[in-house]
Amino acid sequence: GILPTVSSNMWGGLLLTLLLTAVGIMVSFPLGILLALGRRSTLPVIRWFCTAYIELIRGVPLITVLFMANTMLPLFLPDNITVDKLLRALVGIGLFASAYMAEVVRAGLQALPKGQYEGAMAMGLGYWQMMRLIVLPQALKITIPNIVNTYIGLFKDTSLLLIVGIFDFLKAIETARVDPQWAAPTTSATGYSFAAIVYFIFCYGMASYARSMERRLSVGDKR
Repeated sequence: GILPTVSSNMWGGLLLTLLLTAVGIMVSFPLGILLALGRRSTLPVIRWFCTAYIELIRGVPLITVLFMANTMLPLFLPDNITVDKLLRALVGIGLFASAYMAEVVRAGLQALPKGQYEGAMAMGLGYWQMMRLIVLPQALKITIPNIVNTYIGLFKDTSLLLIVGIFDFLKAIETARVDPQWAAPTTSATGYSFAAIVYFIFCYGMASYARSMERRLSVGDKR
């Protein structure tokens, strides 16, 4: 038979946490690169806009961004248009993480010697060719640890979504803790210990992958 459609309001648990993290990474990485390039742009309007966006988002906590996306966003839309709660949370996480990613990428761009830019321009490369072929690969390699730190923080920050009613991994454990069918003297200790182990495994896995990537990319520098 045909499986029934499950509304996103019924999604929850660890898979939802991983989905939120994955979407946040996929959205924040390219958007963060564009914001970093925009902040270093020679066009004042683009530079001011990117700077204002980055500083505004970095100046408020994630929970504020989530509340804005969850409660304020529908107020700016027509009455006949409704935005799914999960989609609102995804937008908030993506916009929040992109501001921090922009600063990480900008640090890598500033760490490159000026000769790299001058050499690329001397070869006749255009701006986007220079960024794509010469500058960004080196800048991103330099900032791999900071990029991974940002994503580890994003993975852990998804636990804040329970405050806006998203049934994430931690919320599932909290629900089991207060459910009469599951409640027991050891439920809280077991559930939160399991959550700590899961968070540690995923965070340690991301950090280990970043270290292995650094070793592979640094082979050419040692020759």
